[in-house]
Amino acid sequence: MEKYFADELRYDGGMKYERCGRSGVLLPKVSLGFWHNFGAVDDYDHCRRIARYAFDHGVVHFDLANNYGPPYGSAEETLGRMMDDDFRPYRDELFISSKAGYDMWLGPYGNWGSRKYLMTSLDQSLKRMKIDYVDLFYSHRYDPETPLEETLQALVDIVRSGKALYVGISRWPLEATRFAYDYLKQRDVPLLIYQGRLNLLDRAPQEEGILDFCADNGVGFISFSPLAQGLLTDRYLNGIPVDSRMSKGKFLKESMLTDDLLQRIRSLNEQAQQRGETLAEMALAWILAQRGVTSVLVGASSPEQLQKNLKCINAEPFTPEMREVRN
Repeated sequence: MEKYFADELRYDGGMKYERCGRSGVLLPKVSLGFWHNFGAVDDYDHCRRIARYAFDHGVVHFDLANNYGPPYGSAEETLGRMMDDDFRPYRDELFISSKAGYDMWLGPYGNWGSRKYLMTSLDQSLKRMKIDYVDLFYSHRYDPETPLEETLQALVDIVRSGKALYVGISRWPLEATRFAYDYLKQRDVPLLIYQGRLNLLDRAPQEEGILDFCADNGVGFISFSPLAQGLLTDRYLNGIPVDSRMSKGKFLKESMLTDDLLQRIRSLNEQAQQRGETLAEMALAWILAQRGVTSVLVGASSPEQLQKNLKCINAEPFTPEMREVRN
């Protein structure tokens, strides 16, 4: 593949940026997640095309985790190759995040929220990604066994070491989030952002008070699985495609697509058509319209799919129809 020169108009093409809580960070309304399609099992040149397209259109936030792949670690290795091949001249324009919290290696120190796991995992991630620091490092999940003070002090010390500029948490319950916010604030390492699953089929962060807490306290919020791993697209409107994620049964099980759920999805799709939008575009626009939301994390299997999803930035907010769907 030819040498990459980023599009000179990458910030003039329509991307919009949202302030992340009360911070100096501006995140693109649509960020690129590396959870799927960037592992060692995927074609590297195809991965590069997706990432290049994203950056050329103002998507400066790349979101990773230590165990993204498959196999574990390989999505970060893919980014490391892309840093060497394409993006190193643009490192200061990129906002790169990674996480630790789920199982990564065998034994008692390769999982959850201990100081040892978080710090050693980040060191490994930096080597794989071939960068000196991440812009954002998350505790990937709440650990009910490790003292919260230990997990949070590790985040504080990681920032003070210069290996991360900001810290966040993902999928922590509300009371633990309150504790984390206070603990970090008292140590002058503010909680930048909360990452949670929010979409038209799963509104838990709203119902649990997470979004209101973030909005009230100057913490950003970024939604992962905004399209419910493909359910909120036209992918499953007429059944389960042979090559779909659900047919492979790893993260989506066929038993999940009940008649009731399919009816809800088709109803949402009809509303999207009435708006002149795709279901995916409308679903992403709904998230972006919610109070407290900073950005949505989208995966992409191709530049063309990413192009379609980016249309949500200019879509009209989708709000009143939700009452009809949920009744």
